[in-house]
Amino acid sequence: MKKLSVISFVLFMVVVAAISCSDVKRNRGKAYMPDMSDSRAYETYSHSPVFADGQTNREPVAGTIKRGEVFTFHLAKDNVGDTANYFASKAVRNPLPALDAVDLKEAERLYLINCGICHGAKLNGNGPLWKDGDGPYPSKPATLVGDAKYENMPEGQMFYSVTYGKNLMGSYASQLNAKQRWMVIAYIKSKQTKTQPVAAPVADSAAVKTVAAK
Repeated sequence: MKKLSVISFVLFMVVVAAISCSDVKRNRGKAYMPDMSDSRAYETYSHSPVFADGQTNREPVAGTIKRGEVFTFHLAKDNVGDTANYFASKAVRNPLPALDAVDLKEAERLYLINCGICHGAKLNGNGPLWKDGDGPYPSKPATLVGDAKYENMPEGQMFYSVTYGKNLMGSYASQLNAKQRWMVIAYIKSKQTKTQPVAAPVADSAAVKTVAAK
C-alpha cells in the first residue's frame, strides 16, 4: 500500500511538472515593471515604422556629441587656394578647462610622442629630424617657443593646423582624438606663457605728478 502511494505521488508530480512546463511557453504571467524586462529599442537593421524610409540605422543628430567627447570642430578644411576657415579658426577657443598636473603630464607625453620628433622636447624646433641641421629633415621645423609668430598664434588656429595639416606638417587627426589635440595645444601654450617677458609695473600717476612738480 505504501509503495502504491509513493508511485501515485511521483506520477502526480510528473503530470504537474509537464503541465507547468508546457504552460510557461504560452503564458509568462504578469510583469510588475515591463519596461525593465522588455526593451523598446528596435533591433539593428529591423524595420522602423517611425521613419518614412523604414530604416533603424540613423546618423547622430546634427550638433550632438557622445559622452566624454569635446565639441566637434565646426570648421572644415579649406579648399586648395582658400584660407577662409584657417583664419576663421582664430576665433575658436580651447573647450577644455585648465589642465591639472595629471592632465598636463599626459599632454606632455602626447606632445613628445607625436610632436617632439620635429619641434623638439624643448619646443625650439630642434627635434631629432632637424638635429641642428644634421638630421634627415631638409628644413627647420617651427620654433614653438621663442618665435613670436607661433607664440601669438591663437589656439583655434593651432588646432586647425594639427587637425588638417599645414605646409609640410600633415594631419594628426588619426593619431590624436580631438581632446588629445586640445591637450597638446594647452601644453604648448603653457610653455609659451613661461617664456614671455613680464611687463614692467606701471608707475603711480599721482607719484609721477609729485615728482614732476618738484
